[in-house]
Amino acid sequence: MTGHGSTGWDPLGAVPDGRGGANVALWAQGADAVELCIFDDQGREERIPLRERVFNVFHTHVTDMPVGTRYGFRVHGEWDPRHGHRWNPHKLLLDPYAKAIDGSFRLDPAVFGHVPGDDLRISTSDSAPFVPRSVVVDGSFDWGDDRSPGTAWGDTVIYETHVRGISRLHPSVPEHERGTYAGLAHPHVIEHLTTLGVTAVELLPVHHFVDEVHLLELGLTNYWGYNSIGYFAPQAAYSSSGSRGGQVNEFKRMVKALHAAGLEVILDVVYNHTAEGNQNGPMLSFRGIDNDDYYHLRDEGRYYADYTGCGNTLDVSKPHVLQLVMDSLRYWVLEMHVDGFRFDLASALARSFHDVNMLGNFMTTIQQDPILRRVKLIAEPWDVGPGGYQVGEFPPLWTEWNDRYRDNVRDFWRGATGIGELGWRLSGSADLYASEGRRPFASINFITAHDGFTLRDLVSYDHKHNQANLEDNRDGTDNNRSWNCGVEGETDDEAVNRLRHRQLRNLFTTLLLSTGVPMIAGGDEFGRTQGGNNNAYCQDNEISWYDWSWEMWQSELKVFASDVLALRRLHSAFRQRYFFEGQPLHDGGPKDLAWFGPDGHEISDADWHDGDARTLAMYLAGEVHGRDDQDRLIRDEAFLMILHAGADDVEVTLPAEPFAAGYRMVIDTFTGQSREDDTVLAPGSAVLVAGRSAVVLHALRPDSQ
Repeated sequence: MTGHGSTGWDPLGAVPDGRGGANVALWAQGADAVELCIFDDQGREERIPLRERVFNVFHTHVTDMPVGTRYGFRVHGEWDPRHGHRWNPHKLLLDPYAKAIDGSFRLDPAVFGHVPGDDLRISTSDSAPFVPRSVVVDGSFDWGDDRSPGTAWGDTVIYETHVRGISRLHPSVPEHERGTYAGLAHPHVIEHLTTLGVTAVELLPVHHFVDEVHLLELGLTNYWGYNSIGYFAPQAAYSSSGSRGGQVNEFKRMVKALHAAGLEVILDVVYNHTAEGNQNGPMLSFRGIDNDDYYHLRDEGRYYADYTGCGNTLDVSKPHVLQLVMDSLRYWVLEMHVDGFRFDLASALARSFHDVNMLGNFMTTIQQDPILRRVKLIAEPWDVGPGGYQVGEFPPLWTEWNDRYRDNVRDFWRGATGIGELGWRLSGSADLYASEGRRPFASINFITAHDGFTLRDLVSYDHKHNQANLEDNRDGTDNNRSWNCGVEGETDDEAVNRLRHRQLRNLFTTLLLSTGVPMIAGGDEFGRTQGGNNNAYCQDNEISWYDWSWEMWQSELKVFASDVLALRRLHSAFRQRYFFEGQPLHDGGPKDLAWFGPDGHEISDADWHDGDARTLAMYLAGEVHGRDDQDRLIRDEAFLMILHAGADDVEVTLPAEPFAAGYRMVIDTFTGQSREDDTVLAPGSAVLVAGRSAVVLHALRPDSQ
């Protein structure tokens, strides 16, 4: 096996030539030399110098490097950690452009570029036996007639899930496919998603990741995957097809199956930091290739600027790092056919010279990219650094996780706050997103996510119970904004359980009928529990896996959630394309949005500031869709949603005309009703709303009774 003259310095990575060889290229600015290391099936290593160098890219063509070959790099250069230089040829490094990764990261002193305990002294131990290898991949795949469902933002309903967790215990999925891409693509799993009524699956990280050092020391593993090391490679542990490239085609088959069912695929991506951690972390790839270009450094380069809470921060303001991220994003869209991205700690990506800059390199490059500006872009709009909280500040094209929505809805339904902020949150958060031409879909509304309590635990626990994480229950937030309904944890008390089930229906009704884009945390639709663990990132076990053996109430909850989603899907009143104006849609007609108190009158400014108010009625007139042949307005149906977080029952007077000529009950979370009945309630009459419950009524026009 010998190196020959280069066929080019672009593209980067190992690209098969179709004749059993490959072109290999690695950007390593500042390095003195690079060796390609090829491993046979017995683990024997052959080193080939990359002698060609163009624009700081070391490259060569290798005639005998077929698909499936495992390889890595050794990069030579100066060892001067005080000034950010950490080249160490004793360490085998992953290719940043590897399309597949084989093998695991094992904890051994040799995996550190420095001598453990002294980050300034170079380690001369060979790390190759303890680190994974990159794999040469053939990217060909028969996509057939696959195409993105192209769901409009206003019609999108997101289901956040974990590839492994959703199918690991599913009885209909073959054992060898459980917890894999194939498991997620199984017809029974897809059927669950489509009958629920979601339109997109948002997958927790699938970029290849490794376990953190502290977890390995505790005997635990990373479950969530927010510890990326391979931005082009699907996580090998989620493959039922092997890790020598089989994971790539299995991922593609999953996407193709989800698309065929009308479901978009959104990836949760972690470009803000890498698995190499701080100066005491392992040397796996970027640190050994060009440490002071890949990372934000401080104190003349010895230490890492940590805006992520994970030890380091990628410096996306640097041209080549930005190129890596953009190449990765385009690869997942063009080659893997995904439909969008949710950017973990997105504020860190917008930092230029350590400050968050929405006009900086990353944001500007996304804006002008002809591929990426057309996919779904979701920001987690904060990081842990100074000025990192940026909710409402991302530019057009971007949507955002709206934690203001999460916190306010939680507080309202646990009885901790009045109605003051609730109107903004239910109607699309115009106070946050109405500027710069943004629309209501800029708000990704959620009550729970992977990080924190499940919905069931939110109504069952006042406090976190994270003992299984082996950190003496110190990890995870204490700001849960939860209420256990009177008993901590699981109980046989039927009254408590009835209240909890009602609270679940209240929360689902609120979330799914609010203006904006709802996101459901996977398993909440059938009451999944983590036993009060609000930080299950290291629990790859029954704590995190979805339990598909349901009690009756869980089946009923799934039907309820499906019915509410069907109501949302059928009526554009719940999928507003524009922010409300609070004005009549036509002369003599009702306002597009109106707020009422229990007395049936529109509420005043003073009512909004009443900290003891626990009841709010929201009237939605529905969008106007033009005029019919007789010049009559065509508009969607109108609805009245009443949310009552007080403990006692309350009589609510139904608004009089012009808001409605009558009302029919559609949803009552106290009884569990989720479909419209035939009884017509007169305007001005009173409806009894049970304590801590919600009702939704169809507001009838004169010609619809």
